[in-house]
Amino acid sequence: MNLAAHDIRHNLGRFSLTCLGLSLLLGLVLSMVGIYRGLVEEALSLSRAPEADLWVVEAGKKGPFAESSRIPGDTREIIASLSTVAASGSITYQSVETTHNEKKIRLYMVGYEPGRPGEPANTIAGRFITRGHYEMLADIKSGLSLGEEVRLGRNTFVVVGLTQNQVSSGGDPVAYITLQDAQRLQFELEPPVARREAERGTAPASRDIINAVVVKVATGANPERVVQSVSRWKHLTGLSQSIQEDILIKSVVDKSRRQIGLFTVVLLAVSSVIISLLIYTMTMDKRREIATLKLIGAPDSIIVGLIVQEAVAMAVIGFSLGALLIRLTKNYFPRQVILMPEDGLSLACAVLILCVLASGMGVRLALKIEPAVALGG
Repeated sequence: MNLAAHDIRHNLGRFSLTCLGLSLLLGLVLSMVGIYRGLVEEALSLSRAPEADLWVVEAGKKGPFAESSRIPGDTREIIASLSTVAASGSITYQSVETTHNEKKIRLYMVGYEPGRPGEPANTIAGRFITRGHYEMLADIKSGLSLGEEVRLGRNTFVVVGLTQNQVSSGGDPVAYITLQDAQRLQFELEPPVARREAERGTAPASRDIINAVVVKVATGANPERVVQSVSRWKHLTGLSQSIQEDILIKSVVDKSRRQIGLFTVVLLAVSSVIISLLIYTMTMDKRREIATLKLIGAPDSIIVGLIVQEAVAMAVIGFSLGALLIRLTKNYFPRQVILMPEDGLSLACAVLILCVLASGMGVRLALKIEPAVALGG
């Protein structure tokens, strides 16, 4: 007879509640790992969307996502003239907050040139932008639907297409509009401000400003050659796609990644302490039963097996319920939660090891129990 299984059946209610509480804690740990993965994926999704080989930005800058980059709009024609460049496109980025249906929404606006590098790879509904003005592609997390009209600045845009998993590093859903509309939205002055500047005789600054040029190199060409060619112009800097992603991970989301990683480690430590206390308490409640086993001559290996098997059962049941809970609720999180099989397997092994180690306190207590306890009143 398996003593662990017999003891679990005898105390099924308490054991079930213990596993439920442990599953909630382990589910939280697993969600933090998924949020960590999602944070990195969200940060990289916007830089990967253009499928570019390299980025051309303002000299000395680390790209449009890490810091402000402003270059003349005719930079694209200069880059396109290089023999190793197959295609290039101008692009702008800006955060916009507006009100829609009496609700505040925040969007990360991307201005691009339709038909050139910089537009999203695909849509899940609707179509791409075909008109020169006042059409928009929006991510489904924005809550916008096809055909809805959104007021941005002084103009109204119609949602003609929907994308998926296109968010900024800050979690704001991305919306795509044409480059000219984006420049007007970013640089056009409000009428009172424009009149004031006119009265002062201040000439309006040129709106032909972009944040970066995304480049696709010709087949067989080395992107580093383009970077070297760009570096000859002192006002420009070339960054490969790999460097852009490295900057995003190490600069833009580094603190958030480290904080989530540290919080995950703390949760695992708390989980091990709680498991240890639970097993210790369960062992204390079985002092007389353990003493009886010793009195009838049961070896220590039987007693140790009883405690360790219960700890392993708690780990397996708690982790399974926690993983199921997160899989059922991950789509309700405000940020993307990505659950990778290798992460789940690694965490399961870690939890199993922690439970076995945490059972040490219970094992130590059980081995100290004297057989005479069974004869006590």
